[in-house]
Amino acid sequence: MATIAVTDASFQSDVLESDKPVLVDFWADWCGPCKMIAPALEEISDELADKVTIAKMDIMENTGIPGQIGVQSIPLMVLFKNGKPVAQKLGAAPKGQLKGWLEGEL
Repeated sequence: MATIAVTDASFQSDVLESDKPVLVDFWADWCGPCKMIAPALEEISDELADKVTIAKMDIMENTGIPGQIGVQSIPLMVLFKNGKPVAQKLGAAPKGQLKGWLEGEL
């Protein structure tokens, strides 16, 4: 399953009300490190499709949720379980590191 795009309007249903954990990648088009990790997140999304949904939220197009959560630097990945943020990782990292961190949090 590929990553899904989440907006301020869909955040409640796509993330908070999801029946499985959701990793939200807060990113922007001008962010180099965000672009670097995008292919890795796509691959991880396929590999862990049965365990977690990986969502991406463009902070330039959606300012409400990132503002509520307090996103100050990107890329910021926040893992939500049962509608609550339970873990976060700031900055780019190699695929193996991202996947290992995520699997450790699930």
